[in-house]
Amino acid sequence: MIILAPMQGLTEVLFRRTYEECFPKAFDLAVSPFLSLTHGNLADAWDKIDDVLPQNNLESMPVIPQILGREPEEFIALGNRLAEIGYDEVNWNIGCPMRRVAAKHRGSGILPHPDEVERILDQVMPHLNLKLSIKMRLGLSNPDDIFNIIPILNSHPITSVTIHPRTGRQQYGGRVDKERFGQALAQLQHPVIYNGDICTEADYKLLQQQFPQVKDVMIGRGVLYNPLLPLQIKGMACGTEQSLHFVKRLVQAIMEMPISDTAKQRKIKEYWCLLWKALPITEQQSRTVLHTSTLNETIKAFCLLAGDGAQIDK
Repeated sequence: MIILAPMQGLTEVLFRRTYEECFPKAFDLAVSPFLSLTHGNLADAWDKIDDVLPQNNLESMPVIPQILGREPEEFIALGNRLAEIGYDEVNWNIGCPMRRVAAKHRGSGILPHPDEVERILDQVMPHLNLKLSIKMRLGLSNPDDIFNIIPILNSHPITSVTIHPRTGRQQYGGRVDKERFGQALAQLQHPVIYNGDICTEADYKLLQQQFPQVKDVMIGRGVLYNPLLPLQIKGMACGTEQSLHFVKRLVQAIMEMPISDTAKQRKIKEYWCLLWKALPITEQQSRTVLHTSTLNETIKAFCLLAGDGAQIDK
């Protein structure tokens, strides 16, 4: 199974719908960017619920909502509201590397504190009306943090554990630690999903050689670098013109959003920082889009690079 990774601000419903429309069945499943809990207040999370409302998503790409937070009562309340609108599983994010998140013992910031993980699971699991899966890193600063968490996860009926084998402090730099991933895989009593640096078909094949028992992988940045990657892994017919079509369609979808021109321009540039690699252009050429000052300039620069008479309705 190939799963679309949760990437805040990137793999939201707009991306998922556009991708699935262009490449049906390329992904088997998606985990949504996190819904954040705040101290005693569900409003922040529920304001973003549009991203996972069933009517806004395509049935052909099932979605598992993800929750970020460490407040058991709020976690239970949000999880059970998600169950009420039709979900049967929620994912707990204990891997987010963002410093402002980790500083509050959320995301990867909770990994050095196994007692907190245990307390939260002990309080949440008996009252959650849907299944729970986990997405995590090796640790915050210490890559061995995971080995204090594994016995706690093994003592609860977790659906699956997705591991990105880096620490939170590494962010997305440095090499993934496959040695520790293998050690964690051997100790976990739950299905394990691999996530991290699968950017080419060769990366995927190497992972399968190293860990043949891992049947499911999660891909994030790799599909933004190369939208055809899931198709290539599955041996589905595809061509470079399909990547170009997808990028154009995504930009058009952003232009159709009911948001300000400034917000549209910011959104296009956020995607462009990764998606330009899907086009036959150089990094220097790609910067012409990033250096624009207005939305019109951004679209004009994009259309020039996209070629083939590309037009984006403004």
